[in-house]
Amino acid sequence: MHFIDTHCHLDFEELDDELDLHIRDAASLGITKFVVPGITLAQSKSLLDFKLRYKQCHIAFGLHPYFLAPESGNEMDELCQLAQCHRDKLSAIGECGIDAKCNHLELQQALFTQHIQLANTLALPLIVHHRQSHHLIAQAFKAVKPQYGGVIHAFSGSVQQAKYYADMGFKLGMGGTITYPRAQKTHAVIKALPLTCFVLETDAPSMPLNGFQGQPNLPKRLFDVFEHFCSLRDESKQEIAHQLYSSSCALFSI
Repeated sequence: MHFIDTHCHLDFEELDDELDLHIRDAASLGITKFVVPGITLAQSKSLLDFKLRYKQCHIAFGLHPYFLAPESGNEMDELCQLAQCHRDKLSAIGECGIDAKCNHLELQQALFTQHIQLANTLALPLIVHHRQSHHLIAQAFKAVKPQYGGVIHAFSGSVQQAKYYADMGFKLGMGGTITYPRAQKTHAVIKALPLTCFVLETDAPSMPLNGFQGQPNLPKRLFDVFEHFCSLRDESKQEIAHQLYSSSCALFSI
């Protein structure tokens, strides 16, 4: 079985000291490809060199809502130029989105719309961050319809919201959250929607699995996410793994 971690921050300093070991550990479990999103302008630029060092990594450019500031409008202009220059190296646009717990909500909404426009221009999928903002994301999608789908990262909404995103051409990113007993709403989504609606992710070094709280999350934990995902489905593990891998490859043109 082969796996793709569709959302992990392998360039973060928490993993830096032993990154080669972490990648080898993941590969021993069949996790051989990774999608590494951008979160700031400077970090997006740095991913170009990171991708050269780690051929198994596929990258995206984006401005994460958490890091936005009043000057981020100018940074978005530069990010668009950077993405257009390096289109052949990109697998997606993001991490972008709307986070109701972060500052500058109006700016977040404006820049998210620009991310959608950029993804449409470059024929790329989106990696979408959300927190208490499904209604605002839906507004943005109504204003500018994403043409190439993407992933709703760390999806934790209702079955109705899940179906809305699936109808818009998006996959639902399933990560460590599903390993917690309290994640009943997400478990219901996994049981209710077709297998084609999902991809797997770790968000390493963030979003630790149940039993590993307080520790940096690791790429190899994707296999644990897979095991929990399988426990909520009726298909065989081989069928589930094949479909998740196929969906991930198709979405990110891997």
